[in-house]
Amino acid sequence: MALAQQTVVVVGGSSGVGLETVRRLAAAGARVIATGRDNGKLRDAIGGMGNNVSGAAFDASDRGALDAFFETTGTIDHLVLTLSGGEGAGEFVQLDLQSLRRGFEAKFWPQLEAAQAGARVLRKGGSITFVTAISARNSLPGTAGLAAINGALEAMVGSLARELKPSRVNAVSPGLIDTPWWNRMPAAMKDDLFRQQVEILPVGRVGQAQDVAHAIQFLIENGYTTGTVIECDGGLRLV
Repeated sequence: MALAQQTVVVVGGSSGVGLETVRRLAAAGARVIATGRDNGKLRDAIGGMGNNVSGAAFDASDRGALDAFFETTGTIDHLVLTLSGGEGAGEFVQLDLQSLRRGFEAKFWPQLEAAQAGARVLRKGGSITFVTAISARNSLPGTAGLAAINGALEAMVGSLARELKPSRVNAVSPGLIDTPWWNRMPAAMKDDLFRQQVEILPVGRVGQAQDVAHAIQFLIENGYTTGTVIECDGGLRLV
């Protein structure tokens, strides 16, 4: 499946994995619409990418805004959902369940709402790709809340693939990826964490946004793959 002249919407396309996905798909010839909450940040991020890339700024947690956006796109070929949040981690006994609730509100519900709204304008035979996280399956202490958020999304992939056929539904499950998401952590703590991961990961390095974007592109282009969750984690689930 050549991407030339196909329309791809990347929800959460102003930074990290989303932005790299926009860049990669545009380079492959797709017409890409990137969305983000902050108009200035979004414009700065996609500036200079060429006429194939446009942006739309709105809050993806607002269903009215999502519906209004998809009313302007016309039929789309592919939908990529990279929205994420920063809450929900911690030891279960002490976990602030309100924090976990906010984690669901930041990632699970916006991805689900965007998928439902976007499915209404998705061409038959197109694709939807969720971006989850390896916390759904690597059973690390302190990540039960994150596992719940990402596992809830992954649990829907197979059912949606059957329900929305012939369109395809898949997900990419990243591990530790060096993106601006980690900048909320003190620099020294981040450096220590990344060094530890380099030592234990089978691939011997931390992931990059390009790694995940490559997996997303595969799922978009491969018309024989559906109902699948691709683990792009450097082997984190194995350690």
